[in-house]
Amino acid sequence: MDLRKLKTLIDLVSESNVSELEITEAEGKVRIVKSGGVPMVMQQAAPAMVAAPVAAPLAVAVPAAAEPAAAPAGHAVKSPMVGTFYRSASPGAKAFVEIGSQVREGETICIIEAMKILNEIEADKSGTITRILCENGQAVEYGQPMFMIE
Repeated sequence: MDLRKLKTLIDLVSESNVSELEITEAEGKVRIVKSGGVPMVMQQAAPAMVAAPVAAPLAVAVPAAAEPAAAPAGHAVKSPMVGTFYRSASPGAKAFVEIGSQVREGETICIIEAMKILNEIEADKSGTITRILCENGQAVEYGQPMFMIE
């Protein structure tokens, strides 16, 4: 799709009450989604996907069939349920663990809220927290890695 046509579509979405627009043509598919008042463009051609905020005139190309990232070293603590991830017991409270924290097996490292019940999640291995893979308040899926322990 030609850049002028794309710019025109972005302008139309930003000036209207439309929150989402999707157009499919022979050379690919374009989807414009207005989030927080700023339209985002996602263009999917046969070989690549392009995404750029409206303020940026250039788009960043990311291969559609990108290789998966190398698995991080260490042991992954995975979510035992679907819910909302919290790093602390209450808003404003100190997080259970930080990167570099030493944990023992059975020690509480986060909370997952599921169906209005707060479930304390414990470390299933002793070691050092090397990565925190979830953001506070983020929805997590069953089996999703949340922490890396070495």
